[in-house]
Amino acid sequence: MMDYSDNVLTSLGMLVGAYILGSVPFAVVFSRLFGLQDPRTYGSGNPGATNVLRSGNKAAAALTLIGDAAKGWLAVWLAIHFKTSPLLIAGVAIAVFLGHLYPIFLKFKGGKGVATAFGIMIAIEPILALATMATWIIMAVFFRFSSLAALTCAVFAPFYYFFGGMLVWSSHLPIGAALIVIALFLLYRHKANIQRLIAGTEPRIGNRKNS
Repeated sequence: MMDYSDNVLTSLGMLVGAYILGSVPFAVVFSRLFGLQDPRTYGSGNPGATNVLRSGNKAAAALTLIGDAAKGWLAVWLAIHFKTSPLLIAGVAIAVFLGHLYPIFLKFKGGKGVATAFGIMIAIEPILALATMATWIIMAVFFRFSSLAALTCAVFAPFYYFFGGMLVWSSHLPIGAALIVIALFLLYRHKANIQRLIAGTEPRIGNRKNS
């Protein structure tokens, strides 16, 4: 089988394609399909599943969550399926993630990337995704902060990847580095949440917050 990583044009095409796929704003798409208000105009203004849920439409929020995760999974799965190099797989993972954060279709103002990052991890290694999901559940149950749970997962995911690489799967430095880059962007995109956590004003899971 052809090694696509040896073809510069094909590699660039995969990176651009991953970014465009990541730019698909499922929050806006499903909000329009369900006749809802644009999620950028209420709540946090974030075009993501959590903000769509504030509309009260759980179906639209669920489909947004699935869509955002699926695009991260699909881009990386294709890169793995075509047997590209770990470096290109890492590049595709970062490209689709940045597409969600800075989508060309929304003037580069996108979501925070939690669902897309999870989809990327499913493609890289399903057990890694399960470990991060378990971490999210544990943190959410004990502390009841969705943002804190997501941030904890972001920090621990690269460690899980390299640790699992010593026991269960084969790890690659470029892919691990990509997970670190994604974690740093997640921390940056959650800076307002971090400030509220420090100030003690971050809403807990289950508490209603007035917009």
